[in-house]
Amino acid sequence: MRYAVIMAGGAGKRLWPLSRVHRPKQLLPLIAGRSLLEIAVDRLDGLFAPERIWIITNAEYAAQVRAALPSIPPENVVGEPEGRDTANAIALATELIDARDESATMAVFTADHVIRPRERFAEVIEAACEAAEAHDDALLTFGIRPTWPHTGLGYIHSGSELGEGLREVIAFKEKPAHAVARQYVDSGEYYWNSGMFVWTLGAIRTALNEFLPESMRKLEPVLRAARDRRDIAPLLAEAYPTLERISIDYAVMERAHRVLVVELSCDWLDVGSWPALENVVAGDEAGNTIVADETVVMDSRHNVIVSEGDHLLALLGMSNCIVVHSPDATLVCNRDDAQRLKELVERIERTRGGKWT
Repeated sequence: MRYAVIMAGGAGKRLWPLSRVHRPKQLLPLIAGRSLLEIAVDRLDGLFAPERIWIITNAEYAAQVRAALPSIPPENVVGEPEGRDTANAIALATELIDARDESATMAVFTADHVIRPRERFAEVIEAACEAAEAHDDALLTFGIRPTWPHTGLGYIHSGSELGEGLREVIAFKEKPAHAVARQYVDSGEYYWNSGMFVWTLGAIRTALNEFLPESMRKLEPVLRAARDRRDIAPLLAEAYPTLERISIDYAVMERAHRVLVVELSCDWLDVGSWPALENVVAGDEAGNTIVADETVVMDSRHNVIVSEGDHLLALLGMSNCIVVHSPDATLVCNRDDAQRLKELVERIERTRGGKWT
């Protein structure tokens, strides 16, 4: 059987002040009143039955996630006691799926992207699952054909073609300098690393046991408890603080013996910052991106304007700015400084404490 895992543990400091420690970005209703996590689950409709979809999130968010996703069985929403990066989230999901089906195929997705069109996404996922089952010794990742020399993403160097949209992976390259990224794009041999995967349970378990043996050893009691339908929360609370914090790319993918890349030939839009809303929300006639019920905008262009509730936001003579209102904090900044928002939030935490973060 085929299972899906959605990793939904990040807090998202670049979407402050709406995204907070207690309210993660993937639950914000920013796109037509729906959250990124809801959209991510909807994308899997028809590909994976709801009872075979797992959500790995932060324990603090688990109740909110269950409430937002009534179609997903509550026991399939699993909260990590603390973040230990993607390698351990995937190791945990591997154990939980193994407890139900040792011969499963497992697909791993992110919760902070808009991917469209949905029909093409479904075709690619179906083909990728078939490829993983045909190459059951390999780990498959999804690559995005780069459209510009992005320096904030990792790249996948692809090699020989094995089939339509399926290639061997030569190497993973971390966030490159602009000139190097330009070379990657011009060569036609590189993909953006999507952070999404598909593999047989046997393939990922073998790789995790080889490259992340301590985590797998410490999570083994979770597997036994899940098989017996016992509560795993106490076991996670004991094991998680001792796990090495490491990404799946560093821990496994860059070291694995055989990795294939499937081209995800879709629009792949990261909604991890306020300017990124422009890509998924239609702007007004002046190029303003507005996610708010009550606004008055005059002589203002190319702004991102976000608010919740019935608070009125009025802009006059402003251009290329970000204005975000929440009940207890308001952000106003230049669009060009949006990538520094994490730095600002860290300063707020240092100087004002955790109340506003």
